[in-house]
Amino acid sequence: MELKVALPFVGMVMAECAQVGLIVVSKAAMSKGMSSFIFVCYSNALASLILLPSSLLLHRSQRPPLTFSIICGFFLLGLFGCLAQFFGYAGINLSSPTLGTAMLNLVPGFTFMLAVALRMEKVDWRTSRTLAKAMGTIVSIGGAFILTYYRGPPVLMTLSSLNASPQRFMQLSNWVIGGSLLAVDCVMASAWIIIQALILKKYPAELIVVFFYCFFVTILSAIVCVVVERDPFAWSLKPNIRLAAVLYSGVFGSAFQVGITTWCLRQTGPVFVSMFKPLGIVIAAVAGVIFLGDTLYLGSWSNCDSHRVLFGDVGKSQRMGDGCGCCSEEL
Repeated sequence: MELKVALPFVGMVMAECAQVGLIVVSKAAMSKGMSSFIFVCYSNALASLILLPSSLLLHRSQRPPLTFSIICGFFLLGLFGCLAQFFGYAGINLSSPTLGTAMLNLVPGFTFMLAVALRMEKVDWRTSRTLAKAMGTIVSIGGAFILTYYRGPPVLMTLSSLNASPQRFMQLSNWVIGGSLLAVDCVMASAWIIIQALILKKYPAELIVVFFYCFFVTILSAIVCVVVERDPFAWSLKPNIRLAAVLYSGVFGSAFQVGITTWCLRQTGPVFVSMFKPLGIVIAAVAGVIFLGDTLYLGSWSNCDSHRVLFGDVGKSQRMGDGCGCCSEEL
């Protein structure tokens, strides 16, 4: 019993570390001139190659039949996922890994709102659990807007940040634009979760769903790259940080991180998974300062602390509730 409780905890810590690593390496690759569109295309192509044999092997005995409606659902999942990645990487490129990770706290709130609107989530305002989720939605959205428009005084600055003071106004403008793009990314990601929940009801083969998702993202992003990126040298994986970022994203960002998160989601429920997002902010803040020379601002740290208290309350309300469910029933 203790092992059953501990495994999802360890899994989510590993998943958050993998996701933060993805954000950091993608920022490093794009700072070296790599196009975010090409990065999405390469990463999902590699993930598709990894997931195809593993998904067929894992689901060789129980493989639901593919119908036209299921294929259309996979395409819709890939479309929203592709848009989420485009907006997300563009926002990270203009801001920082810390902001990119912090804005992910919007996803549980937006998902809760969409689930209520689509009547996938039962709302009973007399229970503390529903009140905690509603309050969590308000605080998470408010905290994200504060983090976007108020950075606060610098808490920790590197030498490169001190030397870049004349560019501070341009950085602030990019920070706001990047935060707005990341907010759109969170809306797309929330819609992606809802679509995935509906698909899993009809096609309960998780790895095959993830494979088709990555496959359609690869096709869609390749079409965008052909239209937008006319320079053939843009596809180059040199310097080596580009190749390293693509390899990391394909292996750990898609195959490993998404797989672990999906397993934890089925074992514990989405609220438990959402509780670990503040941990990602701390990891991203430290990694951004150490590896990318980012400045740590008071707004980022205070937002992290507010989400820590918030999701602790939500997690407590879930433990007091009637247990966990799948993503189509409990958020």
